[in-house]
Amino acid sequence: MPNRLAQATSPYLLQHAENPVDWWPWEDAAFEEARRRDVPVLLSVGYSACHWCHVMAHESFEDGPTADFLNSHFVSVKVDREERPDVDAVYMEAVQAATGQGGWPMTVFLTPDAEPFYFGTYYPPEPRHGMPSFRQVLQGVGQAWAERRDEVTEVAGKIVRDLAGREISYGDAQPPGEAELGQALLGLTREYDPQRGGFGGAPKFPPSMVVEFLLRHHARTGADGALEMARDTCERMARGGIYDQLGGGFARYSVDREWVVPHFEKMLYDNALLCRVYAHLWRATGSELARRVALETADFMVRELRTAEGGFASALDADSDDGTGRHVEGAYYVWTPAQLTEVLGADDAALAAQYFGVTEEGTFEHGSSVLQLPQQEGVFDAERIASVRERLLAARDGRPAPARDDKVVAAWNGLAIAALAETGAYFERPDLVEAAVAAADLLVRLHLDEQARLFRTSKDGRAGANAGVLEDYADVAEGFLSLASVTVEGVWLDFAGLLLDHVLTRFTDESGSLYDTAADAEQLIRRPQDPTDNATPSGWTAAAGALLSYAAHTGSEPHRTAAEHALGVVKALGPRVPRFVGWGLAAAEALLDGPREVAVVGPGLDDSAAKGLHRTALLGTAPGAVVAFGAEGSDEFPLLADRPLVDGAPAAYVCRNFTCDAPTTDPERLRAALRAALNS
Repeated sequence: MPNRLAQATSPYLLQHAENPVDWWPWEDAAFEEARRRDVPVLLSVGYSACHWCHVMAHESFEDGPTADFLNSHFVSVKVDREERPDVDAVYMEAVQAATGQGGWPMTVFLTPDAEPFYFGTYYPPEPRHGMPSFRQVLQGVGQAWAERRDEVTEVAGKIVRDLAGREISYGDAQPPGEAELGQALLGLTREYDPQRGGFGGAPKFPPSMVVEFLLRHHARTGADGALEMARDTCERMARGGIYDQLGGGFARYSVDREWVVPHFEKMLYDNALLCRVYAHLWRATGSELARRVALETADFMVRELRTAEGGFASALDADSDDGTGRHVEGAYYVWTPAQLTEVLGADDAALAAQYFGVTEEGTFEHGSSVLQLPQQEGVFDAERIASVRERLLAARDGRPAPARDDKVVAAWNGLAIAALAETGAYFERPDLVEAAVAAADLLVRLHLDEQARLFRTSKDGRAGANAGVLEDYADVAEGFLSLASVTVEGVWLDFAGLLLDHVLTRFTDESGSLYDTAADAEQLIRRPQDPTDNATPSGWTAAAGALLSYAAHTGSEPHRTAAEHALGVVKALGPRVPRFVGWGLAAAEALLDGPREVAVVGPGLDDSAAKGLHRTALLGTAPGAVVAFGAEGSDEFPLLADRPLVDGAPAAYVCRNFTCDAPTTDPERLRAALRAALNS
């Protein structure tokens, strides 16, 4: 019989709706029930594409005796971390503070007042590797609650007090300047892996936000080392197993330093960020590899993540049926030499094995290999390789596919909108721009209420109940701002302004600090606040970037001041932990560069010369430059005001820091104006 999760909009919660555990969603009623029964709360947090979440669910939450014990001694609450990043952040901070590590599934025991007192992640069904079994943990916690209540509540109270003392205050710090960005670059150089690309050791995550900073730093200063780190990292990833060599798109991370074996789940946010980064790398260098990867990743998102309503689904699972009924990680993606032969025949299989690095021993498990593009001598027949790739992809399409998490997350769709709009514009793929517009339309139609407040998620055309957090407002505004520049429709700038007004009034305090939840949101044991990037830009730094772009478009002093205040934390963190504040560093590069404001005017929107200037403006590498395009006299964008044609011809105006260059009708001069270093 289904439990209380049967009505959820989260695919992750719905996966647990048939469990014998009497799950509750995160709601006041669950804690009232724990108070009434005088029992602790088990909080279990995970997400749909999480491999070990599925393992623990199968071993423990589907087990009748374990469920009976849970139902008798606890109120069990299941949370999708992607729906409730605020709940996840608050308790993950407690887990990491108490244990020095964290991860998912996250298992936390709470008092009925939601105060945490015991923590963990995955627990096995039997004791192993020094870990107690889940049943032992449940029995121990239940016994402590029954026999040592004073001790439990004292521990819980201390943890909550400690968390409350972690609020970030950075006083009157100014945004980072030349010195801090130089120190950040030096720090990245120290952590860079020159043999393999990327930063640090295993596991290795795609450093998309850091690469964005490196590209902008190179564009502003001409620093070759920054471009080299960006280019080499992108090439290594694109040649590695973390990139899907048949279908396009990136896995979440590599378990090794060489980018060979991925953790196979594919997330919308990674692919949106990386699609945009590779498009920007192409814009900076003309790299054919960057062009191919940007387009293949965009096509992957549209083909495999687009929902019937026009939004983008959150993720594809790591696991899938291996053909025997067992769910195995990576089964959909890996190949043995025998499987290559079965699809391609002996000769082409030998070619494919050499080209994709498939070996008899295998690079993954059980003699299977993840496809890569290893560096090697010799030239391959391009037509033959294209045929091999096509046949392998067709064969793979016949395998049982990984499950898809169909919920639409506002923030991640904002990132996808920006990526698809820009990639479509750069490579003259109007279908990609149309996909971005459709996703933006869905967010306006379904996720925005009458006060322009955002709902965090939707599924199957139905908005979820959870309020948007800071990253939702910031990333959706970022997507709308990109869409405004590409589509030349000012309404997207207007919508971005509505969202950013909420950032100023509901997410910012009087000191300029930002919070991840609104002032009027549900009050948790602590108001979450984190300026560091994780797999996506932090809400804090994403807001800084969007506020800065909006100010450049409109001349709004409050938005620019808020951006500068927000970037104060980057001045503190950038030189010390540059890997974890890449988006903030990228926004700081835009601030140091101006950012530049480009207005293109023509006799009409269908004028080919005006369109040429518009395209040149979009392809400019000046960090964070904003672009407006319209007919002479148009009020579509504030930047178009008082911008006449030049001798009847389309013209481009480039301004920065209250100073404007002479207007130009020459695309080459415009290109040079958007390429010039700041001090030139």
